[in-house]
Parts: sequence; C-alpha cells; structure tokens
Amino acid sequence: MTFPVTRLRRLRYNSVLRQMVTETKLSADDFVMPLFVCSGTNVKNHINSMPGNYQLSVELLVEECKTIYAAGVKSVLLFGIPAHKDEDGSVACEHNGIVQQAIRAIKKELKDLYVIADVCNCEYTTHGHCGTIIDGDVDNDSTLITLAKQSVSLAEAGADMIAPSDMMDGRVGVIRAQLDANGFEKIPIMAYSAKYASGFYGPFREAAESAPKFGNRATYQMNPANSNEAIREVAQDIAEGADIVMVKPALSYLDVIYRVKNEFNMPVAAYNVSGEFSMLKAAAEKGWIDGPRVMMEILTSIKRAGADIIITYHAVEAANILNGKY
Repeated sequence: MTFPVTRLRRLRYNSVLRQMVTETKLSADDFVMPLFVCSGTNVKNHINSMPGNYQLSVELLVEECKTIYAAGVKSVLLFGIPAHKDEDGSVACEHNGIVQQAIRAIKKELKDLYVIADVCNCEYTTHGHCGTIIDGDVDNDSTLITLAKQSVSLAEAGADMIAPSDMMDGRVGVIRAQLDANGFEKIPIMAYSAKYASGFYGPFREAAESAPKFGNRATYQMNPANSNEAIREVAQDIAEGADIVMVKPALSYLDVIYRVKNEFNMPVAAYNVSGEFSMLKAAAEKGWIDGPRVMMEILTSIKRAGADIIITYHAVEAANILNGKY
C-alpha cells in the first residue's frame, strides 16, 4: 500500500525499535589496527599528519598492543621502518628484521593478539618503490622472489597472516607456494587485491617513510577510474590462493567493495586509509564536523558496502564507542 497506510517513519520513532531493525551493525571484532614499528629503544615519534599515531620502538609497540587488545580490538597490521634500506628490499627478509622482532615480542606478551604482517618493499628500499628497479621501473618477477622470502621470514617469526600489498602480478601464487613448501600451509593470505594508485596515501608515506624518490606507482597500482579491472585483479588473486581479498582505499571505493563482495561472496577486507583518517581528524579539530559521529558513519558505510574486515586507524576509538567507554 501507499501513504498514508504505509508510513516508514513508524519504525523510527522508538530508539529500541530502531536498534531492532538496524541492518548493519559494527563490532570491535570487525577492526584491525595498523601500527608502525621502528628500530631503537624508547622511541615514540609523533606522525604529524596522523594525530594519535606514532612510530614506536618494539617495547613501546608491545605496550600499545596491550591497550589495543584491552579495547576489544583483537588484530593488528604491522608496518616496519628499518634502521637501513637497500636497493631491492632484502632487509625485510632478515631473521631479525624490525617487523620480525616486533612479532616475536608481541607473541611473547600477547599470544592471543592476531598479528597480520604487511608484505611489501616500499619501506625497505632506498628508492621507495615496492620492488626491484630495472630500467627505471619496478620489475615484476624479480620482485616476487623478495616478497616470497619476506613472507616466509615473517611466518617463521610468528605472524598469523601474510598480507601482500605490492600489487605485483602473480605474487599470491608465489607466496602461497613458498609458505606451503616451508610448512606454513595453515597461514592465510590477505591480498591487497584492488589497491588503487590513490592520493589518499600521503600521511601513510610520512609514517612509513615510504614515498617514492622518483616517478609514481601507476604501473603497478590500479587506475582509480577502473572498476571492472578490480574484479579481474580479485579473481586472479583468488585463483592463486588468496583467503581474503582487500579493496584499498575504502571510502572512495565503496562501489568496488560492493561489487567484489557480490561477485565472489568471500571474505572482503577494506582499508580505511591514512588520508581518510587525517581528513576527518583535521575537520573535527576545526569544529567543522562531529568527529566521532562522522567516524562511525564512515565505518558503518564500509561495512554496509560489504566489508567483513575494516583496517582503520580509528579502531580503538571506534571500539571504545561501541563498548560504551567513550
């Protein structure tokens, strides 16, 4: 029937009823908190463009993880800032690499915290690109060798999940084969499957000290104008053995998240990236928006679009709101 018999506002007048018919509900279980670990002792470097986020030395990172876990966020995603870099990112494969050290330290203190290790070379190369440079561009196949070694090293350190973010063709299959060959067949892969060449990564590049020294990443990260290509990228990663696929960034690519979830019906992660985080914080600081309210609206939109996992720098703040601690 039509108005006035059908009045959709009847379901909105009472707060209890509104909660009962809420279609999309966030939980702290949805969130993964990204963290940046650096060398040294008692190091806590403020990241200017990301309020409340820091580069942390290992022992302070462990303490931060305790706070995160206490808030109800059960998973972290680790990025490393090494003491030195090299041409091809081999430093990321070292037994005592900075992320490897962090994983061991976290697992010693918080064995139930789920630790995801990002796999890429941009933080570890002198040139800031995500792989080995040959003839002025990132060489796909030689980069795969380093990525696979890095993945095995991180699994040996105790990582619960491997998350390749480099966007090289074929990397999921190569990493899967090497993990399995080294006895890590139970370690899942969360592939950054549709990672766009986005302008929203600026604050992260400050945090991870990973800005490219020349050119850009357009030859390996995706064209922001393309959606069908994202489906092809995701399909390829699934065929190679990805257990979870990711869309990055999240907010400007909600349509892609929706398409991926509906097309493949498998676990989908979305990365609410640094630029999205920093824009909200800057606007809230100026009093232009209600920061916590807009934060929860954004996170809800990401889940509504189809994301099962939301990687976000808002994780602890959002979890505290959901748990009534804010």
